[in-house]
This record gives sequence, structure tokens and C-alpha cells, in this order.
Amino acid sequence: MKRPVIFIVMDGVGYTDSTYGNAVKAAHTPTLHRLEQTVPFTTIKAHGTAVGLPSDDDMGNSEVGHNAIGCGQIYAQGAKLVNAAIESGEIYQSPTWRSVADNAKSSTLHFIGLLSDGNVHSHIDHLISLVKQAKKEGIRKVRLHVLLDGRDVPETSGLIYLEKIEAVLSQLNDASFDARIASGGGRMKVTMDRYEAEWGMVEIGWKTHVLGEGRQFASAAQAVTTYRDELKVNDQNLPAFVIAEGGKPVGTINDGDSVVFFNFRGDRALEISRAFEESNFMKFDRVRVPKVVYAGMLQYDGDLQIPKMFLVSPPRITHTLSEHLVKHGINQYAISETQKFGHMTYFWNGNRTEKFDTVLETYAEIKSDLVPFEQRPWMKAAEITDELIKAIESGKYGFLRANYPNGDMVGHTGSYAATIIGVETVDLQLARVIEAIKKVNGILVVTADHGNADEMYEKSKDPNATPKPKTSHTLNPVPFFIIGKDVNLKQGNFGLANIASTLADLLEVDKDPNWLESLIA
Repeated sequence: MKRPVIFIVMDGVGYTDSTYGNAVKAAHTPTLHRLEQTVPFTTIKAHGTAVGLPSDDDMGNSEVGHNAIGCGQIYAQGAKLVNAAIESGEIYQSPTWRSVADNAKSSTLHFIGLLSDGNVHSHIDHLISLVKQAKKEGIRKVRLHVLLDGRDVPETSGLIYLEKIEAVLSQLNDASFDARIASGGGRMKVTMDRYEAEWGMVEIGWKTHVLGEGRQFASAAQAVTTYRDELKVNDQNLPAFVIAEGGKPVGTINDGDSVVFFNFRGDRALEISRAFEESNFMKFDRVRVPKVVYAGMLQYDGDLQIPKMFLVSPPRITHTLSEHLVKHGINQYAISETQKFGHMTYFWNGNRTEKFDTVLETYAEIKSDLVPFEQRPWMKAAEITDELIKAIESGKYGFLRANYPNGDMVGHTGSYAATIIGVETVDLQLARVIEAIKKVNGILVVTADHGNADEMYEKSKDPNATPKPKTSHTLNPVPFFIIGKDVNLKQGNFGLANIASTLADLLEVDKDPNWLESLIA
């Protein structure tokens, strides 16, 4: 076997010289500091057009980042796909929209999703377009089930988006059209779980959106301000709420209705989609299962066909690195904890659930703790390293990849102190992996999929203002190191999609002609 290559993603660990709110710079990271001084090092782009998003004002995210790394190409992603479909009108000519709209003309059309312009999971402009089209097509009753963000946008910006959507509804409503917000809650409390980490969130969402069970308010704005005053929480942690009149919910989901989940990103849309579609669903008691026409903005899992109906077709990603290495007979190993396991497998392999080869590909998942990440910022980094080192020392694998979620998942909590610990944890584990590769004459590549921990405070024009936590990703580049092989790295406008060719060079295999060029000169 040629020299094994190990690839590590320090999720959410971006690179900037700015020290303001920079938990990466503030952390004690002797390993990263030494690597920057002693091994081939550069920074690469992990946001915007470099990962297929509409503009360089769009922050990267783990999904598109791992897509780009794993396939060596730049595909139009999420928001860009939906923007194009809305602009061309193609979305409203699709068979799915026709089914959704035609069915709702004699019932109610429900929209569920993240009310935000963060452009990571959704965009409020997409929802506005959908509601306007519903009225244009003669649908009489529309209900919105809105999830507040505070993660990809400022942490207490929810009222801005509520005011915007309420203004649109007010303009549209008349004697023949009735559109209202019916329910909602914070994205980290209601509906938007991922990787089956906490099905209880989805159960709360089901009871809130479908059954209309929960604390009642006269408006969504009243719910937000009340919860903030009582609980002192930010938007992503708001409990569920139900809008009611006379003690009755204004928008339960019933037999004969149509439902659209308008998020375009898949990881936090899969579980609620399963709850609507699976006949043998066993994750929680749904109590009442309305017969509805259900669709997603995109198909969130192409292999498992979840959901069965979708408004915009996702990119069909081909020529992935995993498939290429399988053709060369190279054994591969992928590991992370639950929170990022799907990124190392599904997204890495081009939105594909199934392995390309069940013999040559091994997946290992470490179950994540079900506790707030700021309480245990070390997460499962040590356990990931334990298993990764075992796999390295086994001599079985030619290519191994791992994701440490700490910089991203702890960074999203807004806790600066906890995120520093999360970054230090990753640094400590990197030192262990470096020692392990020395024993097998391996090569280690270390990078990140996007920034987060590198910018934990919102920028302020007032130098004396109290720093306000920032919980979203950043526009900063990410570090890129090669350890164990002396190479020259190119300097220029490179990004995550250049990594596949670079890894092929290190593995001494030919590069797929569809990939972007290698970073190695």
C-alpha cells in the first residue's frame, strides 16, 4: 500500500488576523500555531461562489462545503437553484407545484420553514414568492408555520422577519384570500432536528404545526416578546407557540390540505418530512396523521427519495472522490459524531446515502451527547480520535477522513468562552493524530469547511459597546495544511473544490478530468 492519507475537517474553524471575537486566535492552540510555522500552509475560500452559492456575500455552510470537497467541482447550490427556478417561473410549472396548488384550492395551503434571509436553510423571499403565487392561482386560505433563526442571522433579529412577512400578508389579504401565521418556535427547539439527534424536537413541531397544541398567543410577535421577557432566550431557542383566536388554533393541518416545507437545505428538513410521509413511522406518536399533499422545496435525500415530491430538483453531483478511489481499489474510512456524520458520508459523496462499495468504504458514527454544546464543548472529539487512530494503525485503509464539529456546533451557541474550549479540544486531538501518522508514515491534510469560531461577536461601530454574540458562519477563508510531505502549495484564488485533486496527488492516483486543479504546485 502507498502512504495512507488522512483528511481532517475542523468544522467551523475559519482563518482571520482579526482578534475581535476570534475564539480561534484566543484559544491555546500550540499544534495549529506550530503547523502554520513549519508545514506547507495556505488559506482557501469556503463561501460564496467558491461553493456554488449565488454571491460572495453568502456565507458557506457544512453541506455545500462537504459537497465541494468531496466532488472537486462547484455545483449551483440551494438558494442559487431556487432563485433561478423562481426567476424563470419554472418552479410554478412543475408537476409538484401543480399538485400542491390544485389540491389546496378547496382546502388550506401550509408553508413550514425557517423565517430568515440567512440563505443557509431558507430565504424569506422564497416564502413571499410562494404566498403571492398561491393567491394568483386562486388558493383562498394559506397558513404559515414559521421557525425563528437567530443562528445564520443576528440572534435576536426575528421580529424583523415577522414584521416583513406580516406586512406582505396584510397587503395580500382581502375578501377572497386569507393568509396568516399559525404557529412557530425557535429552530433549535422546534421541528428542525438533524441526523436523528433529538426526535423530541420534531415531535414538538408536529404537535405545534399539525395538531395546534401548545401555548397560545394572539400573534407571533407577541409570542417572541413574551418568551424573551420570561426566559431571556435568543431566537433559535424560543419555545413553540400557537396562534389562536377564541382559544382555538387558527391553522391546524387537516385531511385534504397541502403542505410545503420551504427550506432548501436538507439536513434539518428530513425528519419532519419523514413524519409526514412514512406510513410505518415509529419515532413518536403522531396522534393524528392528516392525509395531505406534501412537498419539499428540494428533495432532501435522493437515494431515500425524501420527500417524494419537491418543487426544485437538486444538483445531480457526479464524479466524486469516493467513487474515484473505489475504482482504484482504495479502502476508505469516514468518521465523525452524529452532528456531522452525514457530512462525512452523505454530503461528501454528493448527496448520496448509499456507499459506492460496501467492502471498500467503512463508516463510523460516534453518538453525540444530547446536551447543549456550550456545556460540553469538547463534545466527542476524543472518542473520534480514539477510533480514528485505531483505523490508522490497522493498516487497512488508504484514505481516512474525519470531522471535528466543535468549532461549528459550539460556535453556534454564541458562547465565546465555550468555543475557545472547543477549538482547544480540536487542537489537542490534532496533536494525537499527528503522532499516529508518524508511526505509519502517513500524510495528514487539515482544513475546515467554513468559518464560525473565528468571529463570535457581531461587528459594532461603537468601540465601547458590549460585544453582542454572533452565532452564524463567517465569510473568512479557512486554513489548509499538509503534514508529512514537503510540497509547494499554489497561491491564488483557490477553494474547497480544489481539495479533491490535491488528495489524489497525495494518494498518487490520477485526477478526474472534471475536478478543479490541485493546490500542489
